Amino acid sequence: MSQTQAPATTEDRGLLGVSIGITSDRRSEDMIASLARKGARLVHAPTMRIVPLGEDEQLLAETRDVVADPPDVVLVTTGIGLRGWVETADAAGLGAALLQTLGRARVVARGPKATGVIRANGLREAWSAASEQTAEAVQRLLDEGVAGRSVVVQLHGAADAHQLQPLLDAGARVRGVEVYRWQPPADPEAVVRLVDQIADRRLDAVMFTSAPGVVALLEAARERDRLAAVLAAFADDVVACAVGDVTAEPLRAHGLAPLIPERWRLGAQLRTLTAHLAAHPLAAADTPAGRLLVRAGAAVLDGEVVELGAGPLALLRALVEADGDVVGREQLLARLPGAADPHTVEVTIGRLRAALPAPDLVRTVVKRGYRLATAEPATS
Repeated sequence: MSQTQAPATTEDRGLLGVSIGITSDRRSEDMIASLARKGARLVHAPTMRIVPLGEDEQLLAETRDVVADPPDVVLVTTGIGLRGWVETADAAGLGAALLQTLGRARVVARGPKATGVIRANGLREAWSAASEQTAEAVQRLLDEGVAGRSVVVQLHGAADAHQLQPLLDAGARVRGVEVYRWQPPADPEAVVRLVDQIADRRLDAVMFTSAPGVVALLEAARERDRLAAVLAAFADDVVACAVGDVTAEPLRAHGLAPLIPERWRLGAQLRTLTAHLAAHPLAAADTPAGRLLVRAGAAVLDGEVVELGAGPLALLRALVEADGDVVGREQLLARLPGAADPHTVEVTIGRLRAALPAPDLVRTVVKRGYRLATAEPATS
């Protein structure tokens, strides 16, 4: 698991101190670079990996079967899937035969990206789903009638199997072509560490770009007996950000409401998450030393990151949330997991003051507790 941080420009300081988990294998470098430029720290732990297309003998066998037994209908679910299928077939000398076969079939697209690649390969779609969901495309085929027809579906993930069952029930002969196949992660220990960071709420957000990736993370949490803690974190402090509705389905199945961009694209996901995190720190207050933000793994004071351990950060969050009011020692002790001795609060407050550039922001209120020094309201 790698952790990356890059200097942020003045315009990109909205994610300073923010920690984000990246679960994807494909195109993860683009996400990491984009978010790091804004000051975020990225924890990269791919929960699944994709079989390289050039090494996928099963895909070539499925392609030969499609060419030898042409379908009546082809459902293209993803642009990248069709592109990879054609490129792999072409490298094996099957490209022309595959395109001729697809060209004779009724081609249905799951959305605009699939449509674009269909046309780029000289094919024409008969219909495209406006919602970009497999369910809508399947319903269209059912409305047209599929009894006795051969349907080939370019599969895109874990959601396909149950979504295609209505076609089988309606009498179609359905064959799936898996253009990219998911396998267990290359570094399972990195996934375990990611699970622990989510459960311990040391991340501000986690990005998901595929349903299988979500399922793999939740299963890793279950195996570690931390699923309940992970789900509780996603329901409260840690933002689960999915690229679209299909990716969000396993999270919603657990009663979660993930953050989803209006347009189901990686660029839109990055912009949506960036805007949300910039506007929603865990806690914030105006102090005499400047604006103070509390993030999952650090604080930011007047635009500068302040590194804090879990204990000092937990107490700082409690003080910031109180917005200048006094917080009693017993209340602060309750914010320190596993702590029972009230003296622990004094020690942790001392560590917090030592880490802050302005130690006097944390004030002692004799016999009552502690409070954060907040800025006086501006007067006109």
